[in-house]
Amino acid sequence: MARAPGIPAITKQVIACEKCPRLREWCTQVAREKKRMHAHETYWGRPVPGFGDLRARLLIVGLAPAAHGANRTGRMFTGDSSGDWLYEALHRNGFASRPDSRSRDDGMRLTDCYITASVRCAPPGNKPLLEEFENCRPYLEAEIAALDRVRVVLALGRLAHETWLRAAGWWLQMTPRERPAFSHGASARLSDGTVLISSYHPSRQNTNTGKLTRKMWYGVFEKALEVL
Repeated sequence: MARAPGIPAITKQVIACEKCPRLREWCTQVAREKKRMHAHETYWGRPVPGFGDLRARLLIVGLAPAAHGANRTGRMFTGDSSGDWLYEALHRNGFASRPDSRSRDDGMRLTDCYITASVRCAPPGNKPLLEEFENCRPYLEAEIAALDRVRVVLALGRLAHETWLRAAGWWLQMTPRERPAFSHGASARLSDGTVLISSYHPSRQNTNTGKLTRKMWYGVFEKALEVL
């Protein structure tokens, strides 16, 4: 049996991926046109690999890179408002070396935490297509296999919740009634001991409207820490 690839090999595969022409064209266009406030920067413009501690017990799964966030900086949740919420909470709870994440060269280090996404390219309208989820799933499956110390998975949004269940194999192993349902703050302990915690995504759509408050957000990290 062939040995499963490690994170460095998966990172190379992700960055070189060309499976989704629609996403590659969009990311290239955004990187070329840029946002006015970032006009002086060179955008990453490629698929974004996961980031973090290779011995992590906490795995965070998001949806996809933001067009002018990770698609610009080349690092998950870096350079946008969602990342501001995420890294502040990670720093507050001892997982991140600093409370903000501005560039992939800012010295940020994660401890006991790894961040990945369901889709690795920024999608138009922040809406990946079904086939794009499916094309990206093998990368998440490989990361799950490589990160063999993970005990807690924090899924940011319903789509990330369902994507992780599929990639980890639980979706097919369980009946629809057995599958953990997505609900903010919900947690489910699976038969292998992994705990899946669900949260609303810290997008502006949720944080600016009050659908996700700081208290609610901090609460999911408190639950993760209780397990760890």
